[in-house]
Amino acid sequence: MAQGRVSSALSAAPAVTCMKTLLMVFNFIFWVTGIAILSLGIWTKVQLFIYMELSSVYYKEAPYVLIGIGAVIVLVGTLGCCCTVKGNSFLLYMYSGFLVIVFVVELSAGAAGFVYKKKLQQGFQNGLDIAMDKYGQPGESAKTEAIDGMQSTLKCCGKDNYKEWFDTPWAEGVNTTNTVPKSCCAVAKDKCRNSDIPDTGNLTDIYNRGCYIFVVDFMEGNMGMIGGVALGISFFQLLGAVLACCLAKNINKAKYEQVA
Repeated sequence: MAQGRVSSALSAAPAVTCMKTLLMVFNFIFWVTGIAILSLGIWTKVQLFIYMELSSVYYKEAPYVLIGIGAVIVLVGTLGCCCTVKGNSFLLYMYSGFLVIVFVVELSAGAAGFVYKKKLQQGFQNGLDIAMDKYGQPGESAKTEAIDGMQSTLKCCGKDNYKEWFDTPWAEGVNTTNTVPKSCCAVAKDKCRNSDIPDTGNLTDIYNRGCYIFVVDFMEGNMGMIGGVALGISFFQLLGAVLACCLAKNINKAKYEQVA
């Protein structure tokens, strides 16, 4: 009987070792995904939000949610490595619970990203009209800088075309006709003809294309990527939760058999 118990305990040892190895690999991948989400949140705040702020429908908290999720994943992943090395079943069950919570949060964030993406088109259309009307006005430096950054980066001018600038309050206040901002210039700004622009013809000094379609495609593509990454990673957490529970169960089993 004693020999059978020893044999059973010995047979559980390789299973525990295998589970620990798999969980350590998971923890490393989990930790790397946390770094990736953290970087994605920072990139969203620094790069993507210049366009999102032009929309009448946007949430300032979105980048901070990604940054927060990434930071939590890095912390939980680090704790997961400690739990795995220590081989404490209680800590492993607690770690599994954290992974389930992270799964729910990421799943919600991913779903919200896909839902939010559908609202961007109308929101940006309305927001860009408002931003162009307020361009260059006192107290509207944020919208002015956002418009200029968008047009320079995406090489576009106006919402649907450059002629929309001709009737804006900003153009009426510069005392020139048919004028567009310098950010519409396709050549060096000191050599750019940005006033007295003809209504038709092939223009070489300024960008001919409107910004609306380019920004919508850009934003929808990136929001889709963010949502897809969040959803994909969220289901990955379930694997880790199962591994942690299995390891904790095998550790308890091995301890029980050794005592018995």
